[in-house]
Amino acid sequence: MSDVQRRESGLVVEDRGQVRLLTLDRPERRNALSSAIQADLVEELLRCAEDGGVRAIVLTGSGPAFCAGFDLKEIREGDRRGERFRPPMNRPTRSLFEVATETPVPIIAAINGAAVAGGFELALACDLRVAAPGVPMGLPEAKIGMGANFGSVVLPKRIPMGIALELLYTGEYVTSEVAERWGLVNRLVPAEEVLPTALRLAETIAANAPISIRRMKETAVKSLELPLWQALRLDVGPNPYLSEDREEGIAAHLEKRPPRWTGR
Repeated sequence: MSDVQRRESGLVVEDRGQVRLLTLDRPERRNALSSAIQADLVEELLRCAEDGGVRAIVLTGSGPAFCAGFDLKEIREGDRRGERFRPPMNRPTRSLFEVATETPVPIIAAINGAAVAGGFELALACDLRVAAPGVPMGLPEAKIGMGANFGSVVLPKRIPMGIALELLYTGEYVTSEVAERWGLVNRLVPAEEVLPTALRLAETIAANAPISIRRMKETAVKSLELPLWQALRLDVGPNPYLSEDREEGIAAHLEKRPPRWTGR
């Protein structure tokens, strides 16, 4: 893969060492999620999962918005053509948000501007979120007759139920400052520092043992609703305890040198 590739859908893929930067580059549509860009994002996330050289992912948007959600113009055009509209989980393709959640490589959302509707759901599907001040966030689906399927499931797991339901029922937005107080935003930084901060955070993650990171993400995601005794014995993902990297990590620590991870 070359350093930078642009898909016809508007997705830009760039490798920065062991970090893969994915940019939604449809600023004229506020980076709305067309069918094509959703398909490309799913494909790219699956590739990242298979590529041992990719150890962290940063997802961002170009222009003034992170992502304004699904492409409503595309949906309306389909309605006018009489095309059947399928709910998110009844489609022949996998849900982008589901794939993001299950991708074993950590994903950081660099939220430079508005993250609303499906754009907010996309941010929620990421593991960590870095945002600029004053960014509007929310799920306005009730105002336009949509369902916020992913957000309705995930948001009550991230913040208190009453607050989540108020956001869902009213369709109103909150700012990134409020989202940070709720724990939805990991870091709130000046707008010009959003992407650099996200990339530095990704590089910090990428410097750690890849088997350990993948194990931690799979365990955290899949054990969330399990009783403690089941969660402790879940045993999903690669096993770092039996890996060569465990031996290397201990040796490097004791020898006071940087570790040389092999991913084995």
